[in-house]
Amino acid sequence: MFFVSFVAVMISEININTGLIDWAVSRAGLDKSELFIKNPSIQEWIEGKKKPTFNQLQDFARKVHVPFGYLFLQNPPIENLPIPFFRTQKGAGQDINLNIFDTITDLQKRQEWLKDYLIDNEFEKLDFVGKFRDNPQVFKIIEDIRQALSLDEDWASEYRTWEDALMGLTQKIEDLGIVVVFNSVVGNNTHRPIKVEDCRGFVLVDQYAPFMFINSADAKAAQMFTIIHELAHIWTGKSAGFDFRGMQPANNPIELLCDKVAAEFLVPENKFLIQWAETQDISQLAKYFKVSQIVIARRANDLGKISKSKFFNFYNDYIQYLNNKKINQSGGGDFYKTTRKRLSMTYAGHINHAVKSGQLLYNEAYRLTGLKGDTFRKFFKENF
Repeated sequence: MFFVSFVAVMISEININTGLIDWAVSRAGLDKSELFIKNPSIQEWIEGKKKPTFNQLQDFARKVHVPFGYLFLQNPPIENLPIPFFRTQKGAGQDINLNIFDTITDLQKRQEWLKDYLIDNEFEKLDFVGKFRDNPQVFKIIEDIRQALSLDEDWASEYRTWEDALMGLTQKIEDLGIVVVFNSVVGNNTHRPIKVEDCRGFVLVDQYAPFMFINSADAKAAQMFTIIHELAHIWTGKSAGFDFRGMQPANNPIELLCDKVAAEFLVPENKFLIQWAETQDISQLAKYFKVSQIVIARRANDLGKISKSKFFNFYNDYIQYLNNKKINQSGGGDFYKTTRKRLSMTYAGHINHAVKSGQLLYNEAYRLTGLKGDTFRKFFKENF
């Protein structure tokens, strides 16, 4: 009898607020006309012509990435991004991009676990976090970051390419106890991309376990700028995300400060002017400083060597070049190699120790890594 009743619930139609269906579709950022062509029943639910069954509603919730229980509320819940998100064209905003929202909240859960784990294991606070909260001086912040990373002004010249420089810089940052995550999708879901123009990166500041997220879909040499920008956020103690459209910061004091720190750290004014006097070839200067050509063009504009209009013309042409290059490239890459960057080896190392020491159960480790079963075991066997 119970089974019959259960089946009846699964197939019976359910009365819900059709506005919640409409809200869930918009929240997921889906194109309604496209969605309705492939799923005409959803349009009929919104228009009140039909009612969904329990099973249909569950499938819909998975499709739009919304908690199933939300669909039974009287009104849509109020959701805000958990950190300030600075947009170049709008300044600070709280409107939701679901893929960014889910990525931030997922990394917050990882951060909460890691912080508790580090405290339980008597790790000390990181003294550089928020060190310049009340003293936002560009050159002092740069000097302190360089000292913490054991880098001099010419550090990038020690590396053969900007890829090598990025890897070397990332390793030094992780050695400080900062978790650096490179990803361009939500978790491991390649069907949920995070567009560079929507989010170049974000940082979750914490005195025990600061997390940095870098959009790996961005040009690698441009990722260098994002990393230093986020380091400046950690040194000033301010969590934030940003889109940094057109390589321009939002009109916010902290964003402008972090932008200046990144620009001067990567391309010191005095050295840039010396090199510019010898050549105005942006590609050559990019190779010298181990940064993106866009960063060099932005620096030239900052220092009055090229006009704003010339910079934007260069920016648009270079972005088109990168987009064409991506189209011509093929291959999906190595999942386990990609996972090293998506997880961060610093974070993965703590997970590995916690599991082996009995401080973390496997099912919880699966949740905290997005890996399960044989995939989880293979990754950690190969790397630890």
